[in-house]
This record gives sequence, structure tokens and C-alpha cells, in this order.
Amino acid sequence: MEKKQVKDEEREKKKNESKNDLIEIFSDSEIITEKEYVNKLKEWINDDDFFYKMKKVFSAKRDGFNSQNWHKSVDGKGKTLVIIKTKDNFIFGGFTQIGFNGITKDIKDSNAFIFSLRNDKGDRKPEKFPIQKGQESNAIHSNLIYGPYFGCGFESDFWLQSDLQPGWSDFGHSYDLPNGIHQDTDEAQSYLAGSFNEWVVDELETYFI
Repeated sequence: MEKKQVKDEEREKKKNESKNDLIEIFSDSEIITEKEYVNKLKEWINDDDFFYKMKKVFSAKRDGFNSQNWHKSVDGKGKTLVIIKTKDNFIFGGFTQIGFNGITKDIKDSNAFIFSLRNDKGDRKPEKFPIQKGQESNAIHSNLIYGPYFGCGFESDFWLQSDLQPGWSDFGHSYDLPNGIHQDTDEAQSYLAGSFNEWVVDELETYFI
């Protein structure tokens, strides 16, 4: 067998193994069910060491729609991936390299981002929204009363209440908005979840190592 053919076969084998690894990471997810979503998350997080080792540590359906249960599972763990699916099938979330804790405060994270995976309004494609320059200190907010909280305490881009539903979204205060959408408009407030404060969480999943 020629060396080139051997190398090609080895390359294809590694490629297939990589695909299997990607599928395995979200094998028990009720939200990430499409390969496109997996590939996008891998691209955006851009940290293979974290991505291939992370596990689902919280599921609202499994562990309860309760912010204290969520904090017990995720506080103090560092890099954290939050994924939300609404009853209307919007899929979005956020990633922080710093993570949450039990102390009520805004937390600085220069590498945090929000993402949208499924948005049926206008047939939007998956997109990543980095933290705005100058807003790094308002990346996430930690408070035992609330669930995941991306943005500062008073003007957050999205957050969940104590029962993890309903949720609120005022997108654009700390994170970049999509092109053509402006802060404090109905379009911005409804972009992630379909509405400002009338959306209901179907499932919340959280991942870290």
C-alpha cells in the first residue's frame, strides 16, 4: 500500500473519530440534536481541551426548575456553557470562561459571548455575539435568586428567574447585536427568545469539565 494512501486512510479515520466524539458530547442532550449546532459551538468556544471533556452537569427537566439547584451544580466551576430552549423552539445561550459563584456581583470576562442557534424569525442562522468593548466587567451576573444571568445586574442581555422560567431578554446592553438591529428596540428584545419577558423555558442545560 502506498504511503499516500495510508496517510489518507489515517486522516479519514481521525476525521470520523472526531465526528463521533462531537456526537458523544451531546448524546443525552434534548437541545443540541443537530450536527450544525455542535460544529458551531465547537468553533465558537475554540478550546478543544474544554470542549471534548465537558459534561452535562445540569438539566432543568432532570434536576428541577430551581435557581438554587442550578447554582449548587455550577458555581465555582470556571468555564461554563449554558444552553436554553424555549417552548417556542428558540435555542440560545452563553459561554463564560470565568463561571458563576454564589456571591451577588457582576463578573468580568473578556472572552464571554452569547449565541443564537435557532431563531425562526426571519430564518436567522446560528450566530455568536461577543462581549462589547468596554462592557467586559458586565459579562455575567451571579445571584442565588436567579439562574443564568448574562450582562450586568440592572440591564442584562438575558436572565432566568428563581424558578428558571419565565425568562427575560434585553439583548444588546453588554453584548454585540446582529447587524441592523438596535438596542432597546422590540427587535433586539425579542431576538434571542421571541419576546422580551413572555418566553417560557422548555429546557436548560449547563456544561463544564
